[in-house]
Amino acid sequence: MTSNRFAVAVHILTLLETNKEARLTSDYMAGSVNTNPVVIRRIIGLLNKAGLVTTSAGVAGAVLTRPASEITLFDIYNAVHNNGQDELFAIHEKPNPACPVGRNIQSSLEAAFNEAQQAMENKLANITLKAVTMDVVSKF
Repeated sequence: MTSNRFAVAVHILTLLETNKEARLTSDYMAGSVNTNPVVIRRIIGLLNKAGLVTTSAGVAGAVLTRPASEITLFDIYNAVHNNGQDELFAIHEKPNPACPVGRNIQSSLEAAFNEAQQAMENKLANITLKAVTMDVVSKF
């Protein structure tokens, strides 16, 4: 099953960008995302570790470390990517080596899946958080 961490991380960062004057609590962000505040804090931790946000002990919320126009969706994807375990496509493990298809399917799919993953990453690298935020705000 694909993780929703990436979408939630973009949601969080869009909230931070559209509410720069306020220090949003994890409870507030959880209400917008419709999830538990613990999930928000965990993702903010990943974003903080990646250098996209900064937090202060004892102070609610987080702030972006650089302008939204300088943060790409690829930056966000990398921040929450879970060390490669959330690849766009995963190849099933241990197909039957006695079967001619099972014996060869992994090597046949690897190149195609890697190419698709790279295309997605290249696309994300060309979309900024600012573009997403502007699109969201245009729908208010």
